[in-house]
Amino acid sequence: MIDQYSWITVYPEITLLALACLIALVDLGVKTAGRQTTYWMTIATLLLVAGIQAEYALSGLNQYGFGKLIVSDQMGNWLKCFATVAVLVTLVYGRPYAEQRDMLRGGELFTLSLFSLLGIFLMIGGNNFLVIYMGLELLTLSSYALVALRRDNVVATEAAMKYFVLGAMASGFLLYGMSMLYGATGTLDVNEVAQVIASGRIQHQVLVFGLVFVVAGLAFKLGVVPFHMWIPDVYQGAPTSITLLIGGAPKLAAFAIFIRLLVEGMLPLALDWQQMLMLLSIGSLLIGNLAAIAQTNLKRMLAFSTISQMGFVLLGLMSGVINGNSMSSADAYGSAMFYIVTYVLTTLATFGVILLLSRKGFESEEITDFAGLNQRSPLYAAVMAVCLFSLAGIPPMVGFYAKLSVLQALVSSGQAMHIGLAVFAVMMSLVGAFYYLRVIKVMYFDAPAQTEAIQASGDVRVVLSLNGALVLVIGLFPGGLMALCARAVSSMMAG
Repeated sequence: MIDQYSWITVYPEITLLALACLIALVDLGVKTAGRQTTYWMTIATLLLVAGIQAEYALSGLNQYGFGKLIVSDQMGNWLKCFATVAVLVTLVYGRPYAEQRDMLRGGELFTLSLFSLLGIFLMIGGNNFLVIYMGLELLTLSSYALVALRRDNVVATEAAMKYFVLGAMASGFLLYGMSMLYGATGTLDVNEVAQVIASGRIQHQVLVFGLVFVVAGLAFKLGVVPFHMWIPDVYQGAPTSITLLIGGAPKLAAFAIFIRLLVEGMLPLALDWQQMLMLLSIGSLLIGNLAAIAQTNLKRMLAFSTISQMGFVLLGLMSGVINGNSMSSADAYGSAMFYIVTYVLTTLATFGVILLLSRKGFESEEITDFAGLNQRSPLYAAVMAVCLFSLAGIPPMVGFYAKLSVLQALVSSGQAMHIGLAVFAVMMSLVGAFYYLRVIKVMYFDAPAQTEAIQASGDVRVVLSLNGALVLVIGLFPGGLMALCARAVSSMMAG
């Protein structure tokens, strides 16, 4: 029998699903080219769902539903709220771009975005291997269709095919790893898996074998080396609005399933999976930064930048348990959560400017396309510069404090290896600063290739300005968001 509280845990998901279906039906009768009705209904839906999630998070709700299949806790609710806002901002930036490229012949952009968000919700709130996997598949299937939304564009179709083939392989890795763990532990429940592993009744080798496949599947979803092959091709080939849709909110979901599966489900195996994450982070920082230097396409450069940024997130995740002691784990995982949230915030504004400069028949994605942007629009050049400074980790932008919090978590362990990793990460950040500053130099010191004024709708101007301002303001006052992330992770660990 399912108690009444179970429905409370999934009330935001039910609301999102019902309104997504309603929007899909209403869109059948919409005839305008810009799908204004569908667009504003989608924005209203996202605002409503984000408000519900924020209320849940502030109330400190921490309970299970449907026989512990679903968990509603502070960390999950905040991540869902941030993911909803990220999708909302993406659609505000992406609608003019999509309309100019005939991607709004139907309402698929809006309905698929809502269904991908529902998949993110299930990934974040899943407390069972199958629920997490179901959410993952809902997200990825929606993403495949979104990448191929420009049916007449060869590059986008090719990107969708690559994404589909590699995504199917990664899903197979993850599912195989989960099946191995189920065979070893006899349960699909995340908390029960942790209890069985802690009891020591199962052969360590069997668990590690399953763990390797789980980590490989998760690493693909986060886009870290050596499972990064799809990121540059999909980022460059997909329509820019879709690139932002798959490079923003899904990163929050990937972080959540790392926490759910590895921290909540397999903390007793921390020594094993932390070593795997260490190798993944070193490779991501090295290859991501070095490969980005050689890029002339801005979207491709940001793809390699993403790989290196995710290396930092893994550094936070791998410093939680020291010599079997998990006393500092809340600080380490809190720093990783702070990093991923601020990274998504910065990415939204960065791609927002790219989308703004794109126009019908012209993709503003080469670094040279940004030449002299400051002379054409000081505001948008400033927003882009703030975001690039943040990604490079230059104070007082929020990216500096994100990197600092992860490095503090590493150094505070006192382990020589962790201190060495922190030094390596700083060196790689210096390498990364080169390609970010190169774009800023082009914007401010090169002669503009185009001189026409930049046109933007009111909603895009307002949201982009707020987005850029937040990157700076949270950098100046990072304490509030840092404390929120630390509390959310502490509440999850206590629960």
